[in-house]
Amino acid sequence: MIRVLLVDDQILMRQGLRKLLEIEDGIEVAGEAADGREALRQVPACRPDVALVDARMPGMDGVELITRLTAEHPEVAAIVLSTFDEDEYIFGALRAGARGYLLKDCSPQELVDAIGKAHRGEVVLDTPVAARLVADVRRGRPAPGGDRLSAREQEVARLVAAGASNREIAARLFITEGTVKNHVSSILRKLGLRDRTRLALHLSAHHLSSHHGD
Repeated sequence: MIRVLLVDDQILMRQGLRKLLEIEDGIEVAGEAADGREALRQVPACRPDVALVDARMPGMDGVELITRLTAEHPEVAAIVLSTFDEDEYIFGALRAGARGYLLKDCSPQELVDAIGKAHRGEVVLDTPVAARLVADVRRGRPAPGGDRLSAREQEVARLVAAGASNREIAARLFITEGTVKNHVSSILRKLGLRDRTRLALHLSAHHLSSHHGD
């Protein structure tokens, strides 16, 4: 059972999401909050697995809330559910640690699927959002041949894309955190990427390309 916390300042939106999710097998609405501060207060009591977070809220907005959740409750997978597909919200949320970014006109099934994927540690992006991010990644892509990773770097890159921390990667691969940091720095340099978020998106883009031939 995936426990979901709904965070949105519009009560009609929260009620609609609750009705939508309550009929789904395997999903339980664990709580609701009208803003980021209320959400942080509720997390210890309602113990959500996934938080659906509105990008724009009074007081503490979605990006600030996700930053706090990532630092204080890393076990909660945050998905932004927004009417805005502006770069500052998309990149801000993903840099803060969001597992996904969906627009509010997505279908109910897309939302349910996204909750399951985020809970499993996958990155979930709405199609228009993914297209924008892939374009951004490709603009920074090096010339062909410049991104050949060693076998160990490929292992590290896959774990970064799955959302693993340096400590988790070190434990999984039986190497030190310092060695993981060196590998990540090398991977980012070879791929011409600025940070771990863009690395995850770069790999997601290649994964999508290999499956859909675009």
